[in-house]
Amino acid sequence: MAIDEVFKAMADPTRRRILRMLSKGELTAGQLAQRFDISGPSMSHHFNVLKTADLIRSRRDGQQIVYSLNTTVVQDALTLFLDAFAKDETQESQNES
Repeated sequence: MAIDEVFKAMADPTRRRILRMLSKGELTAGQLAQRFDISGPSMSHHFNVLKTADLIRSRRDGQQIVYSLNTTVVQDALTLFLDAFAKDETQESQNES
């Protein structure tokens, strides 16, 4: 997991919305796309950024592409994010003593 790619992917509100939708279960590209008012190529770009960051997985089911959330990477990214703040708080506590 390249943490920079994860945070880059999560920086965009459209991609965060896609992740929230996928947190409820698998959805096809079409099901996701119909919930956004953006072009097909733009949706494909968002899917590719999320796949590059390994935040989502895709599989082909006939003629459809089905996306799912890669929960392991999401959990790892959140842990790293929270650890960064925990270290800052620990350092601040030590500096205050």
